[in-house]
Amino acid sequence: MFERPLTRKAWLGSAAVAALGLVGLEAREGEAASVSCILAPELTDGPFYIAGEKLRRNITDGRPGAPMLLRTSVVDATTCRPIKNAAVDVWHADAAGAYSGFGSGASSRTFMRGVQRTDAKGLAQFRTVYPGWYQGRAVHIHVKVHAGGNVVHTGQLFFRDSVTDAVYRRAPYSSRPNRDVRNSQDGIYRDGGGRSLLSVKRNAAGVYVATITMGVRR
Repeated sequence: MFERPLTRKAWLGSAAVAALGLVGLEAREGEAASVSCILAPELTDGPFYIAGEKLRRNITDGRPGAPMLLRTSVVDATTCRPIKNAAVDVWHADAAGAYSGFGSGASSRTFMRGVQRTDAKGLAQFRTVYPGWYQGRAVHIHVKVHAGGNVVHTGQLFFRDSVTDAVYRRAPYSSRPNRDVRNSQDGIYRDGGGRSLLSVKRNAAGVYVATITMGVRR
């Protein structure tokens, strides 16, 4: 796949990146998140953000983990209308709890990081893996939404603990037991994470499909 850093010019441009068609990782045509006009809570971007991430759908870089399709929809919180061509920027830990560019993940600056533009329905999709845990935090995904060259939302997306418990019973997560923080113990989750919970289902191909609609103000 052709990949390039997402520059300010790229945010405003109209180039698109074709999706790779791996079985089980593409949602059915017409399948979309239910529309919500609730304003997504603003939460810290944390210490692991790297600007200028690549415009791409597959962000795994071949790292192991339970395959997951992340479906993020962006709507105007005032009108409920989908926002087309917004840039959704995500990053999260790999199955071992490492962030690319930092600590044990410092040898790479790209795994579990990427940007996609929303389509006419406000939808941006990523092929990734279920995030691993690291000390002191509940399991989460970071997100920024750019529209018109501006950051219109910075947040974190969370998983229900019951879903994480089920995923972590299997390899490679099972080799790292005893995660130390659940949602209720996470200070950032308590600051609004309950309104940023992903809806997660496991499809017939064994892929976790995680869906959320984010209402933003331009």
